[in-house]
Parts: sequence; C-alpha cells; structure tokens
Amino acid sequence: MKIQSDYKQNLSLLTHVLGWALFGLVIFILSPLSAGVERPIEFWIKQSLNFSLLIFMFYINYFYFIPKILFKNKIPLFLFINLIAGMGCILLLIAYDDWVNMQELMHKAYRPDTPYRPKPRNYYWDISQLLVFFMVIGISTSVAAVQKWQADEALRLEQKRQQIDSELNYLKAQINPHFFFNTLNNIYSLTNIDIEKSKSALLKLSRMMRYVLYETEKSNTLLSKEIDFVLDFVELMKIRLSSKVKLNISIPEKYQDSPIAPMLLLPFIENCFKHGISSQHESHIFIGIEITDQTLILTTKNSIFNTNERTPEGKDSGIGLQNTKRRLDLLYDNKYELKIDSQNQHSTYNVLLKIDLR
Repeated sequence: MKIQSDYKQNLSLLTHVLGWALFGLVIFILSPLSAGVERPIEFWIKQSLNFSLLIFMFYINYFYFIPKILFKNKIPLFLFINLIAGMGCILLLIAYDDWVNMQELMHKAYRPDTPYRPKPRNYYWDISQLLVFFMVIGISTSVAAVQKWQADEALRLEQKRQQIDSELNYLKAQINPHFFFNTLNNIYSLTNIDIEKSKSALLKLSRMMRYVLYETEKSNTLLSKEIDFVLDFVELMKIRLSSKVKLNISIPEKYQDSPIAPMLLLPFIENCFKHGISSQHESHIFIGIEITDQTLILTTKNSIFNTNERTPEGKDSGIGLQNTKRRLDLLYDNKYELKIDSQNQHSTYNVLLKIDLR
C-alpha cells in the first residue's frame, strides 16, 4: 500500500513538472521566438518573473485559497481575492516595464533604424496577461475541485464498504445463538432415539457454523453454498416441527452458479419458522427458489401467528429482515425487487425477492 501511495505521489509530481514545463515552453519561450526577433535580456527576465508569479499563484490558490475559502462556501471572497491578485500581478509587471523602460528596448529590437518616440502604453498585452492569469487560476481551481470530488467519492465508498461490513457482522450475530442452542438440545434428544439422524444433524450444524465463520468474511460467496446453507438450516428446523406443520420446499437441483452476497436469504427463511409455526393450529410453510438467466427468485409463504415478544427469538424477529433490506439497498441498489405482503385474506406472510446476480 505504501509503494502504491509513493507511486501516485511521484506520478502527480511528474505530471505537475511536465505540465508547467510544456506551458512555459509554449507561452513564454516558443511564442516570443516565433516572431524571429532577438529580444533584450530584460524581456526574458520579465517572462521569467511572469511565469514565476503564475506558478506561485497556482499553488497558493491550490493549497490555501481553495480549501480555506472556496470550499468553505466563501465564493465572493474567493473571487475578490483572485481579482485583486490578478490586478496586483499586472501592476507589478507594468512597474517592471517602467523601471527598465521596456517600451524603448522593444522598439530598438523591432525597429533599430527608427528613432524611438514615447507612446501611450498599449494595454492589450496587459489584458492578455490578465486572461492568462485567470486561466491558470481556473485550472488550479478545476484540479482542486476534481481531486476533492475524487477524495469525497473515495471516502463515501469506503464508508459504504465499512457500513456493509458492519451490517454483515451484525447480521452474523443475528444468526440467533438460541437457534444453535435449541438445535444442539434437539440433537442431544435425538441421540436417544436415532443415532444416525443425530450424526447427520451434527454434520449440518457444523457446516452452517463453518459457513458463518468463513464464507461471510468474503464480500461474495457462491450461490450453491448459500443454498446449501439454507437447506441445512431447513433440515435442522425440521427436527423441531410437529405434524401440524406442512412444509413444502421447492429448490432446483441444477442451476447456473453465480456470486452472491452471503447470508442474504436466511433472514427470510428464518422468518417463516419464527412466525409460521403453531403448536395448537395447522400451519403451512412454502419456500421456493428459482434461478433463471442469473436472476434469483426467492418465494416464501407462511401462516401468521403471534410470536411471544418476550422470547429471545420473538424480540429480534424484525431486526434480521430490516438489516437484510439495508444490505440489499447497499449491495444491489436497483438490481433487486422485494415485495412483502402480510395483509391478505388468507392470513399468510408472502415474500417475493428477485436479485439480478449478473
């Protein structure tokens, strides 16, 4: 990272040096030489003075006036200062011309055989120099503005990345510890009834924990791993289900694998089991996944039962979904569609999620 930073600084310095060298060569050397007249040394001193003033004003504007005044929304003051600075530079050049009698020197260079007669000063060249000054100030302001925009955009992207990371870490914490504890208790109960089934359940639980620990450290995982994680979760939840729950799962066995942000689907699946199960009434849960043209379509439907808000699972029931909606906004922006319907005559909670994984 330090090598890359040093490289960028060296490249920026080289760009400034080459830019000024080209500007000075064209405006202050080649342009006067193109006239084919040998000019006095005082003229080249003036060119050097003018060039030095422009460089000085470029950087004092870049490092001080722009960040301290312009970027503080003091625009009238910024314009006034640069107008005064431009006029000051021109007056300094005029004073130099009067001091060395530049008009007479240039007359002798261009018309050596003609006697010199003083004339009123031609301010055309002074206005041209003032325009060059404002052009340099404009370039300085543009460069600083672009760099500020790039820095602000980089900061925004970094903050967005940190926000996504923090929300992902929060979501990982929302994989309810109570789920793991309850699952372990259920597996323990299974050991007295069905050893092979308990072994299979332990394997699924270990796969889930491995996914949470390692895959969520990455910005993306494979869709196949995400679906396997969901399937393991559903299989473990089945251990807790009674015969009153009708569970219907529709997930394709073959599909085109694609990258996806980890743990996007689980909150919707988990929500089905949190609110769609009753120990006293018949209930149903439907979980369907389709993958067509790299578009993931998740459909869930479940009965709605009031969850005891004092229970750990009930208390956090809405947090995971809210967090997932935020992650969808941050990660997929306009590439996803989410519809949630809980106000219907069938008393079911319906979710339709479409994500463009391309």
